[in-house]
Amino acid sequence: MEFRFEPEDEKFRTRARTWLETRLAATPAPEPHAWERELGRAGWIGIGWPGDGGDAGDGARYGNRPAALAQQVVWAEEYARSAAPPRMGHIGENLLAPTLITYGTEEQKRRHLPPIARGETLWCQGYSEPGAGSDLAGVRTVATPDGAGGYTVTGQKIWTSLAQDADWCFVLARTEPGSTRHRGLSFLLVEMDQPGRIDVRPIRQLTGTSEFNEVFFDGARAAELVGGEGNGWQVATGLLALERGVSTLAQQIGFAAELKKVVAAAVASGAADDPVVRARLVRQWAELVTMRRHALRTLGATGDPGAPSVAKLLWGGWHQRLGELAVQVSGEAGAVGPEPWSASDPYRIDDAQHLFLFSRADTIYGGSDEIQRNIIAERVLGLPREPR
Repeated sequence: MEFRFEPEDEKFRTRARTWLETRLAATPAPEPHAWERELGRAGWIGIGWPGDGGDAGDGARYGNRPAALAQQVVWAEEYARSAAPPRMGHIGENLLAPTLITYGTEEQKRRHLPPIARGETLWCQGYSEPGAGSDLAGVRTVATPDGAGGYTVTGQKIWTSLAQDADWCFVLARTEPGSTRHRGLSFLLVEMDQPGRIDVRPIRQLTGTSEFNEVFFDGARAAELVGGEGNGWQVATGLLALERGVSTLAQQIGFAAELKKVVAAAVASGAADDPVVRARLVRQWAELVTMRRHALRTLGATGDPGAPSVAKLLWGGWHQRLGELAVQVSGEAGAVGPEPWSASDPYRIDDAQHLFLFSRADTIYGGSDEIQRNIIAERVLGLPREPR
């Protein structure tokens, strides 16, 4: 598939850019929850979701606006380019919603999609566990029927992004006693407001921030099941493929902005005079261009089990190398905290240091490099499965 933007897409780009510029000029630092609702009121959440009849031309059924795939890319790119606040509703809009559209019942779509499209409901993802990170088939969280049409969930999830703000969590749990690996798993929807049954604990990271959380389920109720009992592995892996879609292109806009800052820092510090550093900067730029073209060419391609893994391997290593370069070109300043030092905030770090520290996780979360290489080897190249 060769992907290109048509004149109509560029008109859509102008409308999106104008709206973002106008709203951000009026409110330069909007409150995150209020901003989600404003995006929803303007029809910018869930653009291109299928409507009546299942085509992408009518999104009125679930409360969003129609948009072709190219226009979804345009919106994601313009949003990233505008330096608007990070989206709190990303997980609900880009992961849970497409999963419900593919595997959910009509009742589930009508219940959950409109609040997501209005920016009113926030979601988090309950996948990874202390003993089941990249290898999700090792999930041990248990869900048992509660006799009232739902399930009782007990277990622990970890690295749960935005759980502290989420209203709902989609949880991969084991519903078949004695099952192992990918068998006996189910995809459950759990409301987070269950005092005494759900405990969210922030995880302090190397950067000093706490975007991720541990979540403990102690008899929490899950009223809904997506895709049928025991079909959780199919639903969960289908969702993971969606994680590498349109949002990857928007992510690359952010990468370009970070690279621009690193180049400016290299020039300011004199590091750019070193031919080795210059070569590394040029390589970062060339690889970013290649990643974008690869993402555009494979966008919308279905049935390619290796495309998501190739994309993850490309950007994870690229971003990690950029973080290393960011600290290197800063010189001595890259090894100490920014001035002035504050006793009340002794762990303050600058943007380059944050990029370096946070990007150490890029080759682990979302499926480690080892897991991605196994997927390519087994599902694309047909090599023997890794011994277990």
